[in-house]
Amino acid sequence: MRCDLHVHTRHSGMCNVPLFSRFCRECYSDPEAVYQTLKRRGMDLVTVTDHDSIDAAEQLRRYPDFFLSEEVTCITPSGTEIHTGVYGIEERDHIELQRRRKDVPALAAYLDERKLFFSINHVFSSLTGRRTDLDFLLFQELFPALETLNGQIPGINNSTAALLARDWRKAVVGGSDAHTLAALGQTFTDVPFADGVRTFLHGLRHGQAHTRGKSGNYFKLTCAVSQIGLSLIGEHPVMALLAPLLLPVVPMVTLVNYVCEILFERKWSRRLRDVRHNPGVGTSADAARRSACATSGDELVGIPIADTFFEVADVG
Repeated sequence: MRCDLHVHTRHSGMCNVPLFSRFCRECYSDPEAVYQTLKRRGMDLVTVTDHDSIDAAEQLRRYPDFFLSEEVTCITPSGTEIHTGVYGIEERDHIELQRRRKDVPALAAYLDERKLFFSINHVFSSLTGRRTDLDFLLFQELFPALETLNGQIPGINNSTAALLARDWRKAVVGGSDAHTLAALGQTFTDVPFADGVRTFLHGLRHGQAHTRGKSGNYFKLTCAVSQIGLSLIGEHPVMALLAPLLLPVVPMVTLVNYVCEILFERKWSRRLRDVRHNPGVGTSADAARRSACATSGDELVGIPIADTFFEVADVG
């Protein structure tokens, strides 16, 4: 069965671009239009992974082939931001995920307790800002899956994520990360022997999934940003006055973004290779273990960190 596991609707909130965050949405797609588009493009199951929101479920819960998911914006112990995909949740889980999203070890402990499947999304993307070695330590020890095929980032970034998932023996997920209708269903996850939502999620947990479809590229990204800009004008007609100034800049902005993505992958793939080949570098595993756990009340929440080749240091 096929399902695009990274999908956004108009409920994903406002964009994070300075100034535009006041009036421009991350996505303008209506949940019903998203559902119908995914079905036309061959998806057997449909889910939505809006940023820190489950509001799209109000329109879609009536469909038997829909299941609720969420992309949670998390803050790691090193202060960096990551996006965690959580699949097959209930509405009560949303409240707990939001409560724990600034404490990644506590979040992972809750998800493990609830037996909910989750992944670290766009591992080698600069989308959420800087990374640290401790972040990758957390990915290795706390996350059961990596997103290894994202339809909005370059192929080399996805290939590196796939190699990391193979080395770490992690489950894999893939999705379009579509913020417009055009990209929906072009990238997806396939669990061959699933026959419904329950068996699909079971297949994800047990590493039986395969990622299919297209990575991102410069043209695809430029089209998506342009479409969002046109949707912004549709919602706020006064913005049409600025369109002659803003729309010509889009190709330049997306080119800079695309180059930054490539450089980010190059930096971190090299970093991981260097540390792998020099396992003695850095602080002790005990220091990593203390840093990767967070206290909640009187209890230590988190999974113990085993000896690893990562140096625990912030290298940006």
